[in-house]
Parts: sequence; structure tokens; C-alpha cells
Amino acid sequence: MNAVVETRGLCKQYGPALRVNHLDLTVPEGAVYGFLGPNGAGKSTTLKLLLGLARPTAGEIAVFGRPMGPRTRMETLSQVGSLIESPSYYGHLTGAENLHIVQTLRGAPERDIGEVLRIVRLDGQKGKRTAHYSLGMKQRLGLAAALLGFPRLLILDEPTNGLDPAGIQEMRELIRSLPGRFGMTVVVSSHLLSEIDQMADHVGIIREGRLVFQDTLSALHARSCPRPDRERAVEGKSVDLGGRRNLKKKKTQQHHMNNRQSQ
Repeated sequence: MNAVVETRGLCKQYGPALRVNHLDLTVPEGAVYGFLGPNGAGKSTTLKLLLGLARPTAGEIAVFGRPMGPRTRMETLSQVGSLIESPSYYGHLTGAENLHIVQTLRGAPERDIGEVLRIVRLDGQKGKRTAHYSLGMKQRLGLAAALLGFPRLLILDEPTNGLDPAGIQEMRELIRSLPGRFGMTVVVSSHLLSEIDQMADHVGIIREGRLVFQDTLSALHARSCPRPDRERAVEGKSVDLGGRRNLKKKKTQQHHMNNRQSQ
């Protein structure tokens, strides 16, 4: 399977702190790649590096099989959509008008505006000023902007932030559907394992800037589940311990009975 994103020895240092530490990511084509880690682990910094929003201290980045550099950056990013941290918008403009600005800048077809609004279920609110949008609606508008032009790669940084439970479920289902419906590869970050578990088929786990695990989600499940032979050994030990406790209890009861008889 071809890799849409690859990094080798990727590092980013801010002052004395190495926020991204020799990261080797491989994102397969057509995958929903869950990028999992606690807050401050380096997830957002890594995604900014992939998008050219920050310059690496060391290492290499390849997107669509081409090294990311000053000469290839604009052409590469024309096929990438992203939602990093909070979405930006003009509060005095409607949702549709905000998307029209992004559509013009990206050179996407104007017909995409109505389609992405339907996909994120904002078509009924397209004429409303975004200053009056709820936090969840703003998040969905940001996703709609990222979908304009239907890019080959979509990078989403904690996309369920600010959504209510129903909105979170809708977002999960939408993200899972993107590879099949539009042929996209999706990189989605979260600090919640339950979120990644319900969206992704591949996962990378980052901790203190280092990649500590990378494989399919099923491989992570297999690794985290105890082996049957180990379970049997543990069960046998627990039975044995229980037997010893019962034996000790019987001896104590017998000792008390002997004392009463002697008295």
C-alpha cells in the first residue's frame, strides 16, 4: 500500500524543548489514521509541520511520494485540506459567504460550496451570520472549508471539540465515510483513545514528542489484550490463592473450636 504521508527523523525544537523527537510516520493511502496522544505530546506541532505552517528543525517530510520543500509546497498543499485548532471565519459574513472566500482562494469549483454544506449538515444555516453560529456549527463550518475541492489528504486536529454527543457521532461517521465516498486519506488527532477507536483503522501514538506505537488499530487491540495462555495462568493462580485462603480460614476456625472444648 502506498504511503500518502511519510516522515523520517522529523524534529521540531522550540528553545531547549524538543517538541517533536525523531518522528517516523507512515500514513497509508485510503486510511483513516488516528494520531493519538495526551495534551502537549506534540500532535498539533507535527500536523503544522506536515502543512508547512512550521519549519522542521531536522528530518524529512514526503507527501504523495514527493519531498515537501519550498518548490513543491504550494502544489502539494493544493491537494490537502486541513482544520487545525479553532476554525477561522468572518463573523459578519454568512456561512456560505465564508466558504465562497475559501473556495476562491483554493480555486475549487463554486458548486462545491453547496455540496460541502450538505455533507456537514449546515445547508439549512448557510444564510446565517457565523457570529451567531454555535461552537459546534463553527467547527462543522471549518470542516466544510477543509473539504472544498475534495482534497486527496485531509488533516484534522481534534475535530470533535465543541460538539455535543449527537454532533460527535455525526462527525465520527462522516470521517469514517470519507475514504470510501471521496477516495480521501484522513489524518485525525485526538487525546481520547475512545475517539480514535471509533474513527480510525490505523493509529500512531505519540508521547513527549516520540512515536511509541504505529500500526493498524486491530494490531493495537491484539497487543493490548492478554493472551489466552496468560489468562489461564492467572486464573489458575487466583484459584490457588483462593484455596490457600480457604485452607487458612478452616485452620483458624478449627483452632478456635479446640480452644472452646479445652475450656
